[in-house]
Amino acid sequence: MSHRPPARSPRAAVPPLLVVLLVLLGLTVGPLLAAAPGGASGAGTGAPTAGERTVEEPSAPPALPAATDVDYQLGGVDEVPDHVGIVVRDRTEEPAGVYDVCYVNGFQTQPDARRFWRERWSLVLKDDRGRPVVDSAWGEWLLDLRTASKRERVARIVGRWIDGCARDGFEAVELDNLDSFLRSDGLLRRGQNLALASLLVERGHAAGLAVAQKNLAGYDGTRIGFDLAVAEECGRYDECDAYTEVFGDQVVVVEYRDRDFEATCAGFGDALPVVRRDRPLRPAYDPRWC
Repeated sequence: MSHRPPARSPRAAVPPLLVVLLVLLGLTVGPLLAAAPGGASGAGTGAPTAGERTVEEPSAPPALPAATDVDYQLGGVDEVPDHVGIVVRDRTEEPAGVYDVCYVNGFQTQPDARRFWRERWSLVLKDDRGRPVVDSAWGEWLLDLRTASKRERVARIVGRWIDGCARDGFEAVELDNLDSFLRSDGLLRRGQNLALASLLVERGHAAGLAVAQKNLAGYDGTRIGFDLAVAEECGRYDECDAYTEVFGDQVVVVEYRDRDFEATCAGFGDALPVVRRDRPLRPAYDPRWC
């Protein structure tokens, strides 16, 4: 079988006299050749040119490992037993080297961060006398989420913390106090909290983290992208079912009283990681597991 001669390159289609004329005028034939069909630009070839990058689909956030225990180390870092494969620590601490969940207070202030928030005073929720609205159980100020601009400002601040969790090597982030509107004396609405949560979940996913819903049992957090839940005292308040109906086995449970821990172990210990901790979460405390 005979072979057809290769097609002449479009570069050869430039008349020689035109080339000579261009050279005499001090011009180059490069732009002319690049503009020709199939020329140096590569346009129309379907092949990526130098500097082009293919866009990859984002990978799914990492799921909780199965058949392992959890420890909740917000009061300070402690050793991690071999049977514990999930550890929750504050964003200011180093990850433990297992499946690490980074604690971030997304909707209220930490008690030791008042100076930081005084410098951003307009983002702290205040009553009609100008006093901060306080979560009295923990001494935390509520953040003011009543306008889109304030939510965006809070999301930028908390988003930087979330990015820090990812850089430090955490697999997931826990966003505490989704239900702060319930403690706002009617100043905040549920939809405002969920609007901020949506921004923070998006930021967490962009950083490659799974994002955990904390509080507001009964709300289907998967609607705005939550991947798992941290259920604090769900046995005490009969809320564990509300979380498992949404997240299945992607739930970790922390209990602070013996009777609640025992009841939770009896009802959910075969399916979920459950830990009995002291409320101050002191490193010296010896946790118990189902």
